[in-house]
Amino acid sequence: MMLIVPVRLRLSCFSAAARLPDIRPCMVNHTSHQKRAVSPTLETTRRTSALARNKMPPFPLPNEEPPAHKMVYFPDMTTALPSESGEFRRVLWTGLYSQVVLMTVPVGGDIGEEIHTVDQILTFTSGTGLAQVGGEERNIKAGDMVVVPAGTKHQFLNTGPNPLILYTVYSPAEHKATTVHGTKEEGDKAEEEGRDEPPIWSQRSKQENEEDLPVG
Repeated sequence: MMLIVPVRLRLSCFSAAARLPDIRPCMVNHTSHQKRAVSPTLETTRRTSALARNKMPPFPLPNEEPPAHKMVYFPDMTTALPSESGEFRRVLWTGLYSQVVLMTVPVGGDIGEEIHTVDQILTFTSGTGLAQVGGEERNIKAGDMVVVPAGTKHQFLNTGPNPLILYTVYSPAEHKATTVHGTKEEGDKAEEEGRDEPPIWSQRSKQENEEDLPVG
């Protein structure tokens, strides 16, 4: 005759969960020994957003010599430029035949009426203003582009409540390859003193470059 020994089963908190109305005393509080993550408050988010708006994006150092044969990448140039800060003029890159410059025109400010011997293409990324080119006026806003042919008198004024931000392409270069002007007055002074001249290698002809440089 086989003897059957009764076995007592020990129900765990998890196996008894279906029958027990409240098993919280059985559960181990793992968070009691861990640092809880703090959710950002609305005020914290606002401060972080403000800092992000006022901080210039980390642009690479501009080239001081003829450009290398490699990509130069500037992310979010039409969507994420700062809207409340930035230098009046900052050269980003200078090539053999063109130059990319970032500009921020303050509220109530302007670029300055001028005529230069290079073509200029301006793309506006923030703010509103007034373009005066060749005797014609037109209101401008973020997303607009204006072309100024060489030898054409032009002026751009900030007419809105926020800085007018744009990046412009000169062809060929118009400024020193490392130019950074905090204000328009600083830029005007540097130009008057002859400290904002484009590099000689950016003023050569296509034929000269094809003969002397590996560009052909």
